[in-house]
Amino acid sequence: MVILENEPMSVHTSFKVGGPARFFVKTEHLDDLKSALSLAREKSLPYFILGNGTNLLVSDRGYEGVVISLTGEFSEIVDLGGGKFKVGAGSPLGRFARHTLKQGYAGIHKLAGIPGTLGGAVYMNAGAYGEEIGSCCMQVTVLDNDGNICELSAADCEFGYRQSIFSECNRNDKGAKVILAATFQLQDAASLGKAVADLETELAECMAKRKATQPLNMPNAGSTFKRLDAGAAATPTQVAPGYYIEQTGLKGYRIGGAEVSTLHANFIVNAGSATAQDIKNLSEYVQSKVAEKFGIKLHREIILLGEFE
Repeated sequence: MVILENEPMSVHTSFKVGGPARFFVKTEHLDDLKSALSLAREKSLPYFILGNGTNLLVSDRGYEGVVISLTGEFSEIVDLGGGKFKVGAGSPLGRFARHTLKQGYAGIHKLAGIPGTLGGAVYMNAGAYGEEIGSCCMQVTVLDNDGNICELSAADCEFGYRQSIFSECNRNDKGAKVILAATFQLQDAASLGKAVADLETELAECMAKRKATQPLNMPNAGSTFKRLDAGAAATPTQVAPGYYIEQTGLKGYRIGGAEVSTLHANFIVNAGSATAQDIKNLSEYVQSKVAEKFGIKLHREIILLGEFE
């Protein structure tokens, strides 16, 4: 276990912004994790489990708490046979998706381009191109507040669009659980009338679309706002936030170094020297302008950590 003090979060997030975490702990084993959680309790500090920092905005003031990174045994992928896999929360989602694709299993292969970890994907029920992590998740192994390891069924996890029981518990600040691993049941591609080559082609198409439509060359945290349940009265079939942001004329709009991407309006990018406050302010400006023009409330998909203005 490695404990760093006042570690800059700008080097641990895809936005490349963020002040220091009071403590940054790299854990490799369950005992390390328990020690990190004990540190938080002893110091009367909150804690945050960090994946790849790809859906996260950390305050410029930093985080007066304990940031915990899961590595080592938390990155293992265990093949249980018959398309069943148990995957550690610290394993990159793309690694797991490609690993199972090569073995001829479908279900999450289109998610290989998502840059987060398995734990983060379960936390927010990550999805893309018609696939969601929760759709093939059988159970999730967690560590509760009393230090007990529990198994939650998929039903217990209450997977919904970009949410789960884990994100809801954190939002309500009660009953928080640390995701240790998750077990998945994937489909044999042959049972769908497909071969590995077909899955590879589908993945390649998804990756090409991602590259063509998303600002991958600039620091960002993926989609800024969640997909809508329904569009405005004038455009009821439109559920994509990017449509309304673009129609509001905000593509390319900047606050400080933060910019609404000119390639995809639902991405806010660090166009150079952006602060976390710039990014938050821009997201709120976009929300206000879309609400003003269309009467639609956009909800951030990005997690905020620390104190902002």
